Amino acid sequence: MSEITPDLVRHLGVLARIQLSEEEVTSLTGELDAIVSSIAEVSEVATSDVVATSHPIPLVNVFREDVPGDMLSTEEALKNAPDHDGSRFRVTAILGEEQ
Repeated sequence: MSEITPDLVRHLGVLARIQLSEEEVTSLTGELDAIVSSIAEVSEVATSDVVATSHPIPLVNVFREDVPGDMLSTEEALKNAPDHDGSRFRVTAILGEEQ
């Protein structure tokens, strides 16, 4: 027997402040029931001797030395800038007066 009923879907819609048509209620009833059934199936299989994982294979971060490389000069950095004042990029203000 289905745990998800149209009345429950309507109630969830009210809680989420989503206005649902009858067509959407019917569709969501089936979809949510399938989701709940799938979760129940997984819960039946899960046992205490199975270690919880967040990824199917172990992940290892690979880090490299943080060594500064060749840097652009100010002139090189500003060469293709649409607008600059000789030492900085010039951009349109994006913050309002209240900032």
